[in-house]
Amino acid sequence: MRPPDPLARLRAATARRERAGLRRRLRARTGDHDGLIDLASNDYLGLARDPRLVAGATAAAREYGAGSTGSRLVTGTTELHAELDRRLAALTGSAAGLVFSSGFLANLGAVAGLAGAADLVVSDQVNHASIVDACRLSRSRVVIVPHRDVAAVERALAERDEEHALVVTDAVFSVDGDLAPLAGLHRAVRAHGALLVIDEAHALGVVGERGQGAAHAAGLAGEPDVVLTLTLSKALGSQGGAVLGAPEVIETLVDTGRAFIFDTGLNPPAVGAALAALDVLDEEPGLPARARDRARRMAGIAAGLGLETTEEPAAAVVPVVLGEPEAAVRAAEICAEAGARVGCFRPPSVPKGRACLRLTARATVGEADLTALGRALSAVAGLHRP
Repeated sequence: MRPPDPLARLRAATARRERAGLRRRLRARTGDHDGLIDLASNDYLGLARDPRLVAGATAAAREYGAGSTGSRLVTGTTELHAELDRRLAALTGSAAGLVFSSGFLANLGAVAGLAGAADLVVSDQVNHASIVDACRLSRSRVVIVPHRDVAAVERALAERDEEHALVVTDAVFSVDGDLAPLAGLHRAVRAHGALLVIDEAHALGVVGERGQGAAHAAGLAGEPDVVLTLTLSKALGSQGGAVLGAPEVIETLVDTGRAFIFDTGLNPPAVGAALAALDVLDEEPGLPARARDRARRMAGIAAGLGLETTEEPAAAVVPVVLGEPEAAVRAAEICAEAGARVGCFRPPSVPKGRACLRLTARATVGEADLTALGRALSAVAGLHRP
């Protein structure tokens, strides 16, 4: 009897995804985004190609080389890493910081490192996939609460049998771009002796007067029961992630956090670029407000055309909900034909029936770019009208 083909089920599953409009394909781009206006990337402040960041990366590469050569506990912590730990903490008002090689690993490290099998983790139902995976790896009992529902969080904390609990949420949610009710969540964790972990990935560099993040804007900077995670690959135009919080939090992750201990440290050029980005934020404090202004204007264009979008973007993410995957894919193609690259999100990234375009604002988006977006979305609206 011939043994089963181990790849047959994969081919069958791929065919099902194809029929459902859920296939994903890698598309290599040129350095100038194939000549398209970039309204899809997470480069919220327009710094990824900034000469100052390139110079920072170049100087770090010349001094330390292309790679960090080991985990941060062995040879992977340079003087630049230690400086970045300190400066990220200072920017957000945190007591201490710890740089990881990615934002995904920072979330894994924070949640799985601070919660265990005897604990409770409470997670918003639309949290990022990295938080979902972190909850699973923690081996904790996990309660998924409705989106932005502080009362549900309070109930979960009040009714628990576990001594220790952790609440985790995105600060700005990655697809709809709405803001978590951080002050209410903090009152809940404070009342019930829990920790609050806030993922600032889409807020750092955009939310708050100086881009210090949503927790800082909510008055939670430096609170001992608040832990922040973030990425360097969005507003800061580099690569990597970090966890920020009380010294006890950082010491715990250094001693026991598997996502930190067993991973190679962030490469020095990325650290140098991130440090340069922090310098730019100091030199140009108006960049965060400019990014938020562009997001509001983009949302206004979409709403003016009768498309479903957010009324008031909290940061730089602007969704345009189209419903079915095929409609979102075609809309993204129309935008590209009109000269604008936009994101296209389909299940499982979004709930069924909520496939959308995700527009992302940049501080460097100009008037001509907004005009081109208006033409593109006008064509989308014409196709989408019943």
